[in-house]
Order: sequence, then C-alpha cells, then structure tokens
Amino acid sequence: MAEGPMSVGGQAILEGVMMRSPHSLAIAVRRPNGEIVVKEDRWVSIWDKAKWLRKPFLRGAVVLFESMHNGMKALTFSADEAAKFLDEQEAAQAPALAQADSSLHADGPAKNDAVAKVEAVAPTAKAAAGGMSQLAIVGTIAVSIAFGFALFAALPHFLTWAAGHLLGSEALLSGKDLGFQVVDGIIKIAVLVGYMALISRMPDIQRVFQYHGAEHKSIYCHEKGLPLTVANARTFTTLHPRCGTSFLLITVVTSIVLFSVIFPLLPEISDKKWLNQLAYVFVKLPLMFPVAGIAYEMTRLSARFPSNPIVRAFTWPGLQLQYITTKEPDDSQLEIALVALQMTLRRELAIAAGQPLPEGDQNAVVFPSYAAFVDGAAVPVAPVALAA
Repeated sequence: MAEGPMSVGGQAILEGVMMRSPHSLAIAVRRPNGEIVVKEDRWVSIWDKAKWLRKPFLRGAVVLFESMHNGMKALTFSADEAAKFLDEQEAAQAPALAQADSSLHADGPAKNDAVAKVEAVAPTAKAAAGGMSQLAIVGTIAVSIAFGFALFAALPHFLTWAAGHLLGSEALLSGKDLGFQVVDGIIKIAVLVGYMALISRMPDIQRVFQYHGAEHKSIYCHEKGLPLTVANARTFTTLHPRCGTSFLLITVVTSIVLFSVIFPLLPEISDKKWLNQLAYVFVKLPLMFPVAGIAYEMTRLSARFPSNPIVRAFTWPGLQLQYITTKEPDDSQLEIALVALQMTLRRELAIAAGQPLPEGDQNAVVFPSYAAFVDGAAVPVAPVALAA
C-alpha cells in the first residue's frame, strides 16, 4: 500500500493522450472540430492472473509489453476517430457536391462521382486507420520489436565490429570485451538520439511530443495532489523521471553492464568471425528481458527517491533526452491530458468507495468541449492511498 497519489502512467498518441492507472485505461482524443472523444474501461493486467510476474526484475518485461500493447490500441483508437471524422465530413458534403455535379450534367445521374467516391473511400480509410484486431495488434508489436532490435541492437553491434576492423583493435573484434560493449553502447545512444531528433522534425510528431509534454504536466499535477486544472498543470515541467524516454536510456546503460558480464562467458560457435558476431546479436534478444527488468527497477527507484544525489545522477541523461521527445503543450492539449487522467481516476475512486463502474467494451463518449466535460463528467480528485 503506497501513501499518497496512486501511480498513473500515460502515452501521447495522435491528437490525444492515453492514461492508465492500476484498474483503468482511458483514451482522450481531440477531433478537428474541437470535440473530445473519450473511451475508458477497466484495465486488467497480466499480473492479476500470474502474480509471480510481479516479482522484482520480472515485472519490467511485463510492463514493457503491456505498455506497447496499450499504446498500439490507443493509436488505433485515435486513428479510427480521425477516419470517422473524415467520413462524417465527406458524407455531410456529399449532398452539396451531388447537387453541384447534377447541375453540370444534362443527364443528372442518380449517383454521381462525388457520392460514389465518398462511399468507396470511407471504408478503406477507416480500415487503414483503425479497427485492428487483437491478432493484428500483436503482429504490429512483433514487427515493431523486430525493427527496434535491428536498429538499436544489431546495427550498433556490427558498426562496433566494423570499427574494430578499421582500427585493428582486438577488443572491438572480439564482441566480448568491456571495450566492445562500451563502444556498442555509445553507438546505441547516438542512434537513439539521432532517431529521436530526426522524427521530431516531422510536424505530426511535433504535435505528439506536445501531447507528451501535456501528459507529464498533468501527471505531475496529480502527484502533487493539486486540483486537476489547466492552470495548475501548466506550471509543471514537461520532464518526468518515469518517462519511457528515460527508461530507454537506462536500458542502454544497463545492457552495457550486463553484456560485459555475460558475453566473456559465451563460447565461439564457428571459425567464421561474422557468424560468431551474428550469434552474439541473437543472444542479446532474450537478454533484453532481464535488461528491461533491471532498468524498470532503476526507474522505480528514481521515482521513489527523486532527491537522492545518486538517483539524480543516473536520471539526468534521460531527462535531457526528454528535451527532444517532449514539447511545451498549449491549453487545448493540456485539456485532453487532464480528461484522460480524470477518467482513469474516476474509476479508481469509485472502486475505493465500493461503487465499481461498468466494465466491458464501453462505447466512446463525445463531449462538444472541455467545459462540457468538466460540467458533466469531471470528478473531484484527491490524493488517495491506493495500491500502485
């Protein structure tokens, strides 16, 4: 039982924010016309069925997989809403387009090209943007993991090995020594920072990073026990020690230490050096589970002891990286983050009061504005002592 506000985490998505608390997952998305679409439901973790996975150094891998799964569902939902809005706009404009088209044609076809185009394009756009099955989500996660592994594990490993050939360094040619792991880690960090900096130049990603900043500010507001208002949330920084960006950097540092201990113990499987290096790369894949477990425990410590000088030292690089992945949000983006946060806390407070909310595949609710949400759905949120 943790004293103070319960732990809440989140993720920025397309024009929205996903928030998750111990028993709730909520997604809030802003439509182009200003409407706010909210979907909230009870969250059931793998831990509820396999409690042994809650053990330290095991729970990190579970949290990582669940975060990816929930993030993909949230992205699907936000893309779905964008497609639905586009469909509604096109459908609303279709009669006017039909009338204009008929005036240009003597025959006046019953179904002109404009209407046919709306009917043909809308289902395709909706299918492409959302509506993914659970199998499709798992498949997308698998592809994402494969891409991430190739970019942040395989590429740095072979670049380090290539550097060994160029420099004639036995340490960098072995794939086992501490020097190899250090250089490999430095290249990983360079690839990570370069990748983040590159995608941050995309306009759509810049808006996602603004929502990322809004997510952090609203969570800070909750953690400080303040009323969840735009004015209060605006005062906080966009940098948070429990951010996934910091987690990635801690993961890299952890992998350097762990691989330096394990790889000297590995035998060579072939006289062909490149084949040995390929085998070492694939050995890193299962080792990412203990790496994630250790990194997760370090992230938890950083949140528990934020003022400790040692903790602040190893979290500082991750916070600096967040200058790339978080941007200052505007008030409309803060509103979306606060909506998602309040919806998760609404269920938690109901459970604490013995009044659990419905669960299942709940329909999304549309609010015409943030003011309408505050008037009709917002709840008074106080820092309550609940299991995180």
